[in-house]
Amino acid sequence: MLYHLFQYLDHAYDFPGSGMFQYLSFRAAAAIILALLIVIIFGRRIIDFLRRKQIGEDIRDLGLEGQLQKRGTPTMGGVIILLAILVPTLLVGKLDNIYIRLMLVSTLWLGFIGGLDDYIKVFRHNKEGLKGRFKIVGQVGLGIIVGTTMWLSQDIVVREKVVQPVDTLIVEQDGTVVQDVRHNVVLSSESSKTTKTTIPFIKNNELDYAWLTGGNETAAWLLYVFVAIFVITAVSNGANLTDGLDGLATGVSAPIVAVLGVLAYLSGHIVYADYLNIMYIPGAGELTVFAAAFLGALIGFLWYNSFPAQIFMGDTGSLSIGGIIAVFALCIRKELLLPLLCGVFLVESLSVMLQVSYFKYTKRRYGEGRRILLMSPLHHHYQKKEIFETKIVVRFWIISLLLAAITLVTLKIR
Repeated sequence: MLYHLFQYLDHAYDFPGSGMFQYLSFRAAAAIILALLIVIIFGRRIIDFLRRKQIGEDIRDLGLEGQLQKRGTPTMGGVIILLAILVPTLLVGKLDNIYIRLMLVSTLWLGFIGGLDDYIKVFRHNKEGLKGRFKIVGQVGLGIIVGTTMWLSQDIVVREKVVQPVDTLIVEQDGTVVQDVRHNVVLSSESSKTTKTTIPFIKNNELDYAWLTGGNETAAWLLYVFVAIFVITAVSNGANLTDGLDGLATGVSAPIVAVLGVLAYLSGHIVYADYLNIMYIPGAGELTVFAAAFLGALIGFLWYNSFPAQIFMGDTGSLSIGGIIAVFALCIRKELLLPLLCGVFLVESLSVMLQVSYFKYTKRRYGEGRRILLMSPLHHHYQKKEIFETKIVVRFWIISLLLAAITLVTLKIR
């Protein structure tokens, strides 16, 4: 809103200082500051309100140290995160940008699904919350929205790399002239619709989904929609499973969002995209503002969510965080980087799947179920080994930082 207001004031009245809003860096800085202030200032009021309404977490006794002490801690804190994302984005973002609109819709959509789950748990006193199949339907629905928007919107285009021959004349010592033909890889001057995405660690690091469908464009976009559904569902549920210790999901997600913000800025900047030999995605740079607000919301939420937590994010936060990360990666065509960047989410999900699968297999074969881990998800396994909660959380943060750094390195290592 402020972007469009100050743009008008700049053109109509040459209002002093209004030109600052034209700079992406200024608006991104404003977004992260606003998000931090919203969480820190209004977070306490929201926590007190939730306490008065007795909207607290009903903790199941899993035999973990310090677990029962958390009973009654206010939940649904994801509302704070969502407000801190939406308000700065609405204020300083370009609301006519297709990517910003897509992220706003995704945030509200996922927040509604997670909020409904928390509502059923807290107000209906149903520990199971929203049934799993309804969560999946919601995530699939968002995947269809995102995939079809990427397919049908004429505002979502890329500039692909093209190879141009360059003639270089080399004069040798005997006076003869030899023509050496070399090639440069440059960005095309024309934007186009494409189903290409980025593959890490590969020299020509792009995969075209059309190649998997034999060149059929319609089939390629349908495949892309299925990929969008899978990515959103997987990352959203991965973040949900990671949310089990004070500050764990929040701290793990912050480096992920920071890296996605950097990638969005580079992909949306024609000079940097050309220099780094990556796809130039017109308009994607605006996602930096959204990423900045998202990062500020997460860091600010740690003010209250770090050990000992004064509030839990609940599914309102965890489902939203994972889903937003997935949609963001799809927008900048970096979804194949997510297994590396979101490695903690991946391992947490795999730990649950392996534990459940092995238990069912051994029960069917030996008559009694056996376990690979002491408890799943993985962070509870380490709790069972009597490692203190904060040490587990900080170590997971460090791993997430390491994976984020490696993801950035993939820009140069191919």
